Amino acid sequence: MAKKEHISETPATQWLRRNGIGFSEHPYDYEEHGGTTVSAQKLGVDEHHVVKTLVMQDEAAKPLIVLMHGDRKVSTKNLARQIGCKSVEPCKPEVANRHSGFLIGGTSPFGTRKQMPVYVEQSILALEQIYINGGRRGYLIGIAPQVLTEKLAAQPVQCALEE
Repeated sequence: MAKKEHISETPATQWLRRNGIGFSEHPYDYEEHGGTTVSAQKLGVDEHHVVKTLVMQDEAAKPLIVLMHGDRKVSTKNLARQIGCKSVEPCKPEVANRHSGFLIGGTSPFGTRKQMPVYVEQSILALEQIYINGGRRGYLIGIAPQVLTEKLAAQPVQCALEE
């Protein structure tokens, strides 16, 4: 009988379990700077269904999370306009790590160290299932996208640009 690979808990999986949210686990061999292209290939899923968790900040250096399709990038101008900010920019890696409690490449929107507003690209919510980081490099979880709006109060935005 094949033994299922055990994956230790992360703050993200603890948060999901505490909130009664079911998810599937998808470990893969992490590659530095591989991004969603590598994770999608290794898991055999469409990169459009792999959602990246980006820690950004507004002009007052207040952190926020943006959830974007793996094969798209964020128009920071469009995002800023939609959320009523002058500007939005990505946080430096060490700042993002401090806000989220996760390492870059392993950032999850669930179980973050700091409570931050969450914005989700609207078209993500139309997908049947998404793959999003489970709080560790090389570890995605599969969930229904409705969890993002129902449990994280993620606000839908339209700021995707083709990569």
